[in-house]
Amino acid sequence: MYKQVAEDMMKFIKKSPTAFHVVENIKNQLLDDHYHELLESEKWHLEQGKKYFVIRNQSSIIAFKIGQRLDNYSFHVVASHSDSPTFKLKESAEIEVKNKYVQLNTEGYGGMICSSWLDRPLSIAGRVLIKNQNTFETKLFNIDKDLVLIPNVAIHMNRDVNDKMVYNKQVDMLPLFGGSQVKPGDLKTLIAKTLEVKEENIYGHDLYLYNRNSYSIWGLHDEFISCPQLDDLQCAYATLQGFMQGYHDETVQVYACFDNEEVGSSSKQGADSSLLYDVLQRIHNGLSLPVEDYYRAIASSFMVSADNAHAVHPNHPEKNDATNHVFMNEGIVIKSHAGQKYTSDAVSCALFKGICEKAEVPLQFFSNRSDMVGGSTLGNIASTHVSMNSVDIGLPQLAMHSSYETAGIKDSYNMIKAMITFFNAHIKQVKTGEYIIE
Repeated sequence: MYKQVAEDMMKFIKKSPTAFHVVENIKNQLLDDHYHELLESEKWHLEQGKKYFVIRNQSSIIAFKIGQRLDNYSFHVVASHSDSPTFKLKESAEIEVKNKYVQLNTEGYGGMICSSWLDRPLSIAGRVLIKNQNTFETKLFNIDKDLVLIPNVAIHMNRDVNDKMVYNKQVDMLPLFGGSQVKPGDLKTLIAKTLEVKEENIYGHDLYLYNRNSYSIWGLHDEFISCPQLDDLQCAYATLQGFMQGYHDETVQVYACFDNEEVGSSSKQGADSSLLYDVLQRIHNGLSLPVEDYYRAIASSFMVSADNAHAVHPNHPEKNDATNHVFMNEGIVIKSHAGQKYTSDAVSCALFKGICEKAEVPLQFFSNRSDMVGGSTLGNIASTHVSMNSVDIGLPQLAMHSSYETAGIKDSYNMIKAMITFFNAHIKQVKTGEYIIE
């Protein structure tokens, strides 16, 4: 049960080396379940009881199911993100070193743990823009082989490597692409050959490094899982499965997976864009409902912002808060922060606790130490565009932002159970400060 869910989730991650592949794989699951694709550039014709999705930039996706009894409806939203810290190739990427090596020129994307990218097999994936007469077509790209590696400097030449190493991304983190037989221009040749296009027809690309290490289930009782990109594809996958299995006739159920969370969400496809607001407005308008009903719906709507949380580290338990700390395999995490880096408050915590009680799923509570600055997530950002009750949750993990992260084998299963219950429910505001869950 737990193991099968974990394996399915990690297989999804293995097929999803970049945000573009994440969205493509989500899209394919939705199409298999008879969802209809919409384009933002076209007029939407929506019907109650039907299922739809829309994609922006090929890296963010919002799917929704429309109930059939919408006199007093609300939106039930779950949000996660499709991106992970990595290294992006620059436009002119190849660098010759003494006519014996060719490196690739990259820049950091997000706050990665640099050392975790060293001395392991890597490859390149992303999207490529191809010109065909007057048409510019996007093709997904993935070199499915161990293609590049970022080598460490030997300890004999860097005696401080275990004491006070500071990584310079322009010097220390460039991947080695080939030896003396490789020349500048070979990367573009490789891309063209892989995509079966002419080199001169390649007009642009967004290409990233990704870790080729396969997933692992480990521990004395197989209690842990490890693989790349658990933050946040574990939540993206598990919430998608819950969304697809849950349904309530008096709600519009919404699944959102945003790009660019790792770099602040300030992009046309990030949580700090108009995307969620645009889609919710167009759903309401497309159903020809009164304008007033939209504001009534928002007042009772609820968003679950799902992004992984820090489990207690066995070597450094002192890094966590004294009383609000969490462990792998012991339940979904509600994250709180007085400064609203997490959007959870008493109302949203209580309502989500009620959902988890119905689902018979354990809960844990996380806060950062008061003397340490933690990360933020997409819930509070999205809420500034569409104001609704929102709770920040996640699944506990170790080594967040490493190229190879660790989590508990039970947790994806518990998240799916909780999300099914969430989407099977209808939360209503009945008076100020009073809500019911049906």
